[in-house]
Amino acid sequence: MIEAMIGGFIFLVLIAIAAAIFLFVFWIKMIIDCAKREFKGENDKVVWILVIVLLGVIGATVYYFAVKYNDKIENKKSKK
Repeated sequence: MIEAMIGGFIFLVLIAIAAAIFLFVFWIKMIIDCAKREFKGENDKVVWILVIVLLGVIGATVYYFAVKYNDKIENKKSKK
């Protein structure tokens, strides 16, 4: 009984570590994408980098859907 509980706990810890690594990599990729991207406004890049850095994964997710995802949709529309 105890061995099963320990095994389940270890599994949950490994899942949590994998999720943390995934979220960290996602956060870093969004910072890099933002730093390389050309924005229309002068201060847009600085504002987005601050949002991503200060809000962490939440800021990176907002950036992904507000900028990167919309850019993918626009590129698909322009190719047709």
